[in-house]
Amino acid sequence: MAKGDDFRTNRIQQLRGFVYTAKLGSFSKAAEALDLSQPSVSLQIQSLEKDFGTIFFERAGRRIRLTPDGEQLLEMAAPLVSNIENLKTDFAARREDLAGGELNIAAGESTLLYLLPDFVERFSRQYPQIRLNFHNVTGRDGLKMLREDEVDFAVGSMQEEPDDIRYTPVFGYPNYLITPPGHELSHQETITLDDISHHGLLLPPRHLTTWRVVERVFKEHGAPFEVKIEAGGWEVIKKYVELGMGVSIVSGICLKPQDRLFRYALSDWFPERTYGIVVRRGKFLSPQARRFLDLVKPGLFPAQ
Repeated sequence: MAKGDDFRTNRIQQLRGFVYTAKLGSFSKAAEALDLSQPSVSLQIQSLEKDFGTIFFERAGRRIRLTPDGEQLLEMAAPLVSNIENLKTDFAARREDLAGGELNIAAGESTLLYLLPDFVERFSRQYPQIRLNFHNVTGRDGLKMLREDEVDFAVGSMQEEPDDIRYTPVFGYPNYLITPPGHELSHQETITLDDISHHGLLLPPRHLTTWRVVERVFKEHGAPFEVKIEAGGWEVIKKYVELGMGVSIVSGICLKPQDRLFRYALSDWFPERTYGIVVRRGKFLSPQARRFLDLVKPGLFPAQ
């Protein structure tokens, strides 16, 4: 091997050690992930710091933290390492090789539970050799994974579309008030926001979209509201509403015919909740990804 080739190989290994250590926050965890010894990873990073003439990690006992220079290098090196590690998969994808490979999809719990199962079943039946990896994350974490190319695409609902992200709505669901059977609101022909204001709401955590939408709509119409219980997961919320612990405002995506709940459409106040495909602009979609998306909506993302 020529001296220049040896240098490039060493640099790639050093950068892999650096990126894994930065993302995992530990020399030992990086070593385990890379199937190396901890001293080997430490030496890679020490050599990298010596070559660059700076320090990339602040060390305090067993704890490490990226320096500003380390943050800058991570931003530059992470895509390089990812591209090298995914080179074989990406090459096969560009050859339209569907004999294997994998597909990584980010989605929230409601999307995974209520929207995707039928598509997943059909895809798995047609392409049993392709491995599906689902990442159950919030919208914010899903965007982070998209930007770092850790997933092929995301499926979910978006209120605002960042400049580097493309959101394509595919499905729409009205929003409903749900109450226990026999609740006093269930006997009214019409229900207003003021009527709902007198009852405690069960909502998902405040950092999620539903809370922000409910808060905005009630504020716009000058109606107060009180959150009685904050709980994660629509199945949990529906269960506690059924038990009489309060009422809730939910997207129709999570309602099933067999649910023992009274429901009232709130279309006069709440816009339809859309769900669709989220991709990073400029992202190369593998044939595996496009085949899955063709099941969701044919022609949504033509071959690149």
